[in-house]
Amino acid sequence: MGEIGEVMHLAKSGRLIVKLSAAGQTVRAGEILVDANGRRVGKVSEVIGSTESPYASVIPMTDRTARLVGAKVFSGGMAKPKARRTR
Repeated sequence: MGEIGEVMHLAKSGRLIVKLSAAGQTVRAGEILVDANGRRVGKVSEVIGSTESPYASVIPMTDRTARLVGAKVFSGGMAKPKARRTR
């Protein structure tokens, strides 16, 4: 569970904007981010910005988003794919 980056702010759309650290530059869409206590913060929607200073747009999985600003986030693994219904 390596440090991915720091939550910079909460966007008007409700998503969290995370400034990625050097170790976090390998983050991919669909990856789950957790806080220092191991609680789920959200799922990476997309990586934006330049390659020298990338940011991640994160869909929150919690309602305590305002308290997360300034917090360090860590990799929690990839999200499990949703099961498809078959007949």
